[in-house]
Amino acid sequence: MCKVHNPLPKWYHLSIGVGFFQINRLLAVVSGGTWLRNVTSLPNFPLPFAMNQRNLYLRRVPVVLVLTATLIACNSLNRSQQKMDANANIPADTVVLAPGATPKLVSKQFAFTEGPAADKAGNVFFTDQPNDRIWKWSVDGQLSVFMEPTGRSNGMFFDRKGNLLSCADLRNEIWRISPDKKVEVLLGKVGGKKLNGPNDLWSDNAGGIYFTDPFYKRTWWDHSEPEIPGQYLYYLPAGAAEPRVVDSAYNKPNGIVGTPDGRYLYVADIGANKTYRYDMQPGGKLSNRSLFAAMGSDGMTLDERGNLYITGRGVTVFSPQGKQIAHIDIPEGWTANLCFGGAARKMLFITASKAVYTVDMAVKGAW
Repeated sequence: MCKVHNPLPKWYHLSIGVGFFQINRLLAVVSGGTWLRNVTSLPNFPLPFAMNQRNLYLRRVPVVLVLTATLIACNSLNRSQQKMDANANIPADTVVLAPGATPKLVSKQFAFTEGPAADKAGNVFFTDQPNDRIWKWSVDGQLSVFMEPTGRSNGMFFDRKGNLLSCADLRNEIWRISPDKKVEVLLGKVGGKKLNGPNDLWSDNAGGIYFTDPFYKRTWWDHSEPEIPGQYLYYLPAGAAEPRVVDSAYNKPNGIVGTPDGRYLYVADIGANKTYRYDMQPGGKLSNRSLFAAMGSDGMTLDERGNLYITGRGVTVFSPQGKQIAHIDIPEGWTANLCFGGAARKMLFITASKAVYTVDMAVKGAW
């Protein structure tokens, strides 16, 4: 019986080598080859003795063949088992999925889903932008329309006071939506010019808002060209009338999220297929921009360990050190965005094309 979970000992490899050596010798004996001819041609080497050796080796053929085949089979089974048990060797602090977890379809009744954000209770709000609706998934698993129309809301995030911040793409604005659905337009223009189309946003501990402003031409616009030539990363301080550009070196900025302790900000340049990390400074300033991952992202979130989850072709998870530690395949053409939700904050809620999915997790969300 062969053991498949542990690596094979060194003697195994020696046994394989000896086995093949014995087989080669036996083949030579059986075929009357070089080895037997050399034995029988030696001076003073009795032929009966040589023939007895030949018969002895012939009797050993089945034993050697069986042992060798068994060792080879054990090696193959061991390799196969190692592939199946790949997750067993992952360090405990990098396991993010709950045991046996797979994506579960919640619903597939939408045109295009985006912007998931969880309130303090764990209810998740997300957008169906083409249909101009914000949906609510409650912690008891019920779906309902929260708001309609929504200013073509796209990316969303809850501020520390429980208001839902929204990238309202109809007129390229930033909205604040209260729990009772009252809308306040926080930002509409910059220097008298329309924004390109705020895409995603995140609010810091001071109440300021970082947001990305790429240009994606929309069918509901009455203009076809941007009024602002660049596609920038902005910061809108709490109570300010206009934002300031905090980084202009972007091809097409998109997904964005920061850490709860206010230390790091992550921003994806989906046009350049890169994700960057900054050190956050007081007043919304950023420093030490560095390449975090050679992947862009449509949306992103963080877990309690500081792992970053980015989207596109499924969900890819990176450790705080920038090492890829997991990938979750989603059976849709595009995975747009995600957040943690549920009463325990251990459910990953994923918006993907015309559908939404959930995945049970072993970690809680940072948000």
